[in-house]
Amino acid sequence: MAETHAADDNLEGISDYKGPAGGWGALGAVARTVREQMKASPDTRALLQMNQPDGFDCPGCAWPDPKHTSSFEFCENGAKAVTWEATVKRVDPDFFAQHSVSELWTWSDHRLEDAGRLTEPLRYDPEADHFVPISWDEAFARAGAVLRALDDPHACEFYCSGRASNEAAFLYQLFAREFGTNNFPDCSNMCHEATSVGLPKSIGIGKGTVTLEDFDHADAIFCIGHNPGTNHPRMLSTLAAASKRGVPIVVANPMRERGLERFKSPQHPTEMLSTHATPLASAYHQVRIGGDMAMLKGMMKLVIAADALDHAFIAEHTEGIAALKADLDATSWDWIETESGLTRDAIETMAKVYIDAERVIVCYGMGITQHRHGTQNVQSIANLLLLRGNFGKEGAGICPLRGHSNVQGDRTVGITEIPTEDMLERLDAAYGIASPRAHGHNAVEALEAMREGRSRALIGLGGNLAVAMPDPEACFAAVRGLDLSVNVLTKFNRTCLLTAGETLVLPCLGRTELDEQEAGAQFVTVEDSMSMVHASRGKLKAPGPHVRSEPAIVAGLAKAAMPHTRVDWDGLVADYDRIREGIEQVYPDFHAFNRRVREPGGFRLTIPPSDRIWKTPSGKAQFIAHPSAREDGARSMLLTTIRSHDQYNTTIYSLDDRYRGVTGRRDVIFANEVDLDMLGLAHGDIVDVTTPAGRALKGFTVVKHAIARGSLAAYYPEANCLVPLDDYDPVSGTPAYKSIPVEIVRAA
Repeated sequence: MAETHAADDNLEGISDYKGPAGGWGALGAVARTVREQMKASPDTRALLQMNQPDGFDCPGCAWPDPKHTSSFEFCENGAKAVTWEATVKRVDPDFFAQHSVSELWTWSDHRLEDAGRLTEPLRYDPEADHFVPISWDEAFARAGAVLRALDDPHACEFYCSGRASNEAAFLYQLFAREFGTNNFPDCSNMCHEATSVGLPKSIGIGKGTVTLEDFDHADAIFCIGHNPGTNHPRMLSTLAAASKRGVPIVVANPMRERGLERFKSPQHPTEMLSTHATPLASAYHQVRIGGDMAMLKGMMKLVIAADALDHAFIAEHTEGIAALKADLDATSWDWIETESGLTRDAIETMAKVYIDAERVIVCYGMGITQHRHGTQNVQSIANLLLLRGNFGKEGAGICPLRGHSNVQGDRTVGITEIPTEDMLERLDAAYGIASPRAHGHNAVEALEAMREGRSRALIGLGGNLAVAMPDPEACFAAVRGLDLSVNVLTKFNRTCLLTAGETLVLPCLGRTELDEQEAGAQFVTVEDSMSMVHASRGKLKAPGPHVRSEPAIVAGLAKAAMPHTRVDWDGLVADYDRIREGIEQVYPDFHAFNRRVREPGGFRLTIPPSDRIWKTPSGKAQFIAHPSAREDGARSMLLTTIRSHDQYNTTIYSLDDRYRGVTGRRDVIFANEVDLDMLGLAHGDIVDVTTPAGRALKGFTVVKHAIARGSLAAYYPEANCLVPLDDYDPVSGTPAYKSIPVEIVRAA
């Protein structure tokens, strides 16, 4: 099914999108979102400050900034993220007086967030069934009273979204650890935890090893399990530049995605006026959902058979090659072809590109990590790269594509349920506290503890936890059963409506807004996907006088929960340089933090594998073999959850998905046309999708699409109901959103 994405057979809201990624469609989308969210506000100038040296970092994806050689540096979905935050719409006390919680529950997730920015602290009044405004002092006092009454500090869960800055995240982990717990369910647990857990065992660090400049020197780029056109659109310019200099870009992805096929840059007038777009993928292989490891094993078998190994590198820098070779010898081509959905010939063409290239970058996203074997997938990519020494040299390495703009930075500064002893010792010495040593809860464990009544309180620093998690009904009930639910947010969302014994919603500043503290205007810092740390300075006016910064809110909660705290919270909030001094004390990689982050472009954290230094127990990189086991449900259809183009995580900007040809709806299941024929179904049929355990997504419209045989796709979070809370990678705890065994039948 070559170029067709979604056939137009007079099906409402379904058409065939023929344009490139970017182009006039992107410019039109930016114009519409500016008009709808910001009206005639002069704050539209914020777009020109995005990703600039004296401006703010995009609150969307974590793709790194170039050296600011462009007069503007933002993409379509970055513009949506900014206008969504800088909207002129408000949800003020009048709004909550007009709408009860019962009524708001009936609103769609899109409508809830589209209502506007929060302006005052809120408390749920159960007698009136409304949120009512309260003072900050009362909000902190109410939260503090419940926290102090807990029998065990481990009964509180400290959730953190990747939107939080390094400064806010560092204070948050300091709060939790002085309070007495390492419970940090985090958005990383739901996306790239397989990277954070898997890569340290392979190469000694849970981060990517490439820089943006490496893409200028790569001889080949492999893109596996990700969709840059929607999830990290600024990457398209990087891929287009590589394509123009003749670099092969090999894609392995179940769905044909326009953002991997061709691109027209809205920032280049001559290209926009041309009838041509830049082709991206030189080869596009539609691997079966869940078949990535089989594909990678096939490539490795061929590399070894061709004796295309970097023998000197392997001898000096690695261990485990014999076990890997033995496992590959025991892996049959029948298994590889069945599991991957690719022919041996197709995998041979991929392997040839890899072998012929001296310097290779492999990029991957959540199509690799969100499986029961996500950690194995990540380590298999590392194995492939190690075979030819594609670490520690210019133009080569591994590139995990992180989601939110500071999700990697939050983990770097302590948002982890499994802290190291060295880190805790330095934290305790810096602040005179006694951090707990017992490991805490990840996201799945936190929800399990809430369901079982072991956890009684939840504080959410951003995000929409209950909607992002699998098994929404179980998650909703778990949050409703708590003694305390606190959400620190810019906008209202469904998790706020899960009212507990005490329910508070606390409005915070966004990335675009001016943060004034006692010492004057403050800036925060973020870390991108390639370990660059740089400053972010908001300039816009807050949506109301009662909105506070995230560091100030964290400090207020900490003081209320711990009246005898040993930490000078007020001093830290007064001047964020003091927070950065603390980060430097606890994390030596941040040496001279305040000086270096003020330099143009910031600085890169130390990534030892970039210098062929391996922080593993043996001091060498590890080949890690994984036996070839048939995936559970291999004979079933497998469904993957996906985002629409007008979506970022759980935030839904509109009901459109332009590149897939969907307009005004999200109730669709994408399927291969041949599969539909075999199942006796047709494009446009109303279908039910069910799992072996009886979970169901009912009354959706099936749409024929260029997707691998045996594979289906549906939007997240609507399809989260198909994933049980206990279906996850046992190594990383990442839920298996991307490989759900299902059956699809015509609805009754």
